[in-house]
Amino acid sequence: MTRALVLGTLAVVGALSAAVAAVQQPTDKPKLMEVEKLRDNLFVLRGGGGNTGVFITSTGVVVVDSKNPGWGQPLLDKIKELTANPVTHLINTHTHFDHVSGNVEFPATVEVVAHENTAALMKEMRTVTGFPPQTGNIFTENKGRGLPKRTFKDTLSIGKGPDQVDLHYFGRGHTSGDAWVVFPSLRVAHAGDIFPGKNIPILDANNGGSGLAIGDTLGKAAAGLTNVDAIITGHSTQMTMADLREYAAFNRDFANAVREGKKAGRSIDEIAKGWTIPPAYRGYSPPQAARLLVNVEIVYNEIK
Repeated sequence: MTRALVLGTLAVVGALSAAVAAVQQPTDKPKLMEVEKLRDNLFVLRGGGGNTGVFITSTGVVVVDSKNPGWGQPLLDKIKELTANPVTHLINTHTHFDHVSGNVEFPATVEVVAHENTAALMKEMRTVTGFPPQTGNIFTENKGRGLPKRTFKDTLSIGKGPDQVDLHYFGRGHTSGDAWVVFPSLRVAHAGDIFPGKNIPILDANNGGSGLAIGDTLGKAAAGLTNVDAIITGHSTQMTMADLREYAAFNRDFANAVREGKKAGRSIDEIAKGWTIPPAYRGYSPPQAARLLVNVEIVYNEIK
């Protein structure tokens, strides 16, 4: 690990270690979730980790992402308030603990689905780049319960007609296994954290993510998802396809800024200190200095 990445990691440890400890420790506090109804049979459940999608079909429920440790059963309880249909499928958009840890609390009858790269990474549960070191492996501790049994490489469809769910993989970005989950009858997609919201993404190089590839991957998704109007983001509010195209450009521009800085002989620290959100992306959240430094170094080291 190089100096900038070490400094960036140390700077975020204080803030993030408290968050990680919070999800690892038992608590008596009620686990509350906000329910947003997008369509009559599609909901977003916010709180306790990444945004969870709940798609109610004629025969069961398809869930997208399962939140932090200890949130699986509360998530299932909340779903029961929405429908009496049983959960039949659980799709994980990527490997991060705040999107997959609740898997271990789902019934063994639920089919867990993920991209093949995510399935492999979930067996390891590596530390997220820039986060405190990962301690333990929730899947090992639960004897493999909740790991994906069904995987895909490029595309996969589950169900038929109005109940169909399409899974797509467009390439590396946030991690090496970011799945896009599409509900074609509703023209809605769940993007997970490759589109977390209007901010700089977590580039998790330790789990195959890429700061050079993410812009192009987002662009491929924007071009390829022709039957989508609305997008469920990983941690923010609902976005549009125009927002996705803009986010692809934002990430390309970030990579180009680092490329130009390196070509001009500037250091990682100098590039990070000199970068601000371009005026074209007004409304984007200002990044933490530590995350910005880590992202600059990841892109910088990818540039040959």
